[in-house]
Amino acid sequence: METGMIISLAAYFIVMLGIGLYAYKQSTSDVSGYMLGGRSLSPSVAALSAGASDMSGWILMGLPGAMFVTGFSSTWIAIGLVLGAWLNYFLVAPRLRVYTEKANDSITIPDYFSNRFTDKSNLLRVVSAVVIIVFFTLYTSSGVVAGGKLFESSFGLSYEMGLYVTTGVVVVYTLFGGFLAVSLTDFVQGCIMFVALILVPSVAYSLLEQPLASTLNSVNPDMLNWIGAGSALGIISAMAWGLGYFGQPHIIVRFMSVRSVKDMPTARRIGMSWMIIAAIGAVGTGLFGAAYTYENNIVVDDPETIFLILSELLFHPLIAGFLLAAILAAIMSTISSQLLVSSSSLTEDFYKTFLRKEASDLELVTVGRISVALVAICAIYLAYDRDSSILDLVSNAWAGFGAAFGPLVLFSLYWKRMNFAGALAGMLVGATTVLVWIYAPITIDGEALSSVIYEIVPGFILSSIAIVLVSLLTPAPNDEITTLFDEVEQSL
Repeated sequence: METGMIISLAAYFIVMLGIGLYAYKQSTSDVSGYMLGGRSLSPSVAALSAGASDMSGWILMGLPGAMFVTGFSSTWIAIGLVLGAWLNYFLVAPRLRVYTEKANDSITIPDYFSNRFTDKSNLLRVVSAVVIIVFFTLYTSSGVVAGGKLFESSFGLSYEMGLYVTTGVVVVYTLFGGFLAVSLTDFVQGCIMFVALILVPSVAYSLLEQPLASTLNSVNPDMLNWIGAGSALGIISAMAWGLGYFGQPHIIVRFMSVRSVKDMPTARRIGMSWMIIAAIGAVGTGLFGAAYTYENNIVVDDPETIFLILSELLFHPLIAGFLLAAILAAIMSTISSQLLVSSSSLTEDFYKTFLRKEASDLELVTVGRISVALVAICAIYLAYDRDSSILDLVSNAWAGFGAAFGPLVLFSLYWKRMNFAGALAGMLVGATTVLVWIYAPITIDGEALSSVIYEIVPGFILSSIAIVLVSLLTPAPNDEITTLFDEVEQSL
């Protein structure tokens, strides 16, 4: 590896660890500070933190790779995600910020569900916490795998060393700095990703010798087709990724941490501007990369490495190191968010609820740090099998969260008549539908159900129906629940 690249990457790691140390000194004295940053994030930090933790390596590797292979037809996923993120800011963000504070200062999503419906049995809390811990351990592992492969292919280190370096740095700043460290590092990582996604496609486009359309037509005429080889159901499936936003714990927890609901419009403008430009940059990287490599007879074995290839071909090693740091930033920002959400569920929803109800803040913060380390160890263990199907589970986890939690979050914020039974039914039906859609030996014209339409679509619809029907067929919520709902409405 070039010396310039090593210098850039070393500087990046030092900055991340420095932010963790700063956050450790600022906001880890109590559990609210450790898990939620004391609800004191500025709109810019909250918005870029949500964007960076959401996008992961998908925005720098997955989407450019898909564009490189299929062309314009892959943009439907990006369009669906942008629309979903905008609706999330508009529909969920302000209400969830107010509701979680008024519902007994709820710190985690399971905590919110339990307090919103005064669940004395803790059934909602346990079911939702189990869903979070299981899916996020797998989700985190997929990010660790990506980090291992990045170090192996670009930096000449072993795959296993890549696992430990990636996870080690993330664990250190997450374990000590908590939510504030995760959010501040996400902010910096979001800025790095933003610059990289403007720089790489711009330079690649400027070096093209022929008009883009004619070159792409020479590569593959289907690349210019917006529908591609798909169908109307394929486009719906791609855009349905946007439905997942309403139920992603690592994203919506950012809304709970903003210092005031009045900051939400500013956060929305910053977050959506970042996301739209980043998505355009990712699309451009794939398209311009396909044209550039074709014109220069460059063989690309793995389309998802097109960002890496362009970074190393077009830039000085110091800048190339910065651009590779952008990929690490994308991976690490998501891992840190998922580690913290898993840790907060283990701490608040299991340890405090069932083992030590009178635990002090210092004890809970300590347990939270231990939980971060435990989840990371499990993720590394799963990542040792580089050929495992964990990466495939990313889309399944997104669908699982979206179907199990998405309708539940939306209805709980907007429908006064919704009750505990409806909430539990919606969560179980959503999660079960996704699992059946993926794993049941049922086919349509010889194709698996998940190949026909993305599993989040039936999961989201059936979960919504279950919430409405069960809530209407069971007793109305008590006065305590409806009074809290009215208080939130008045505050907004």
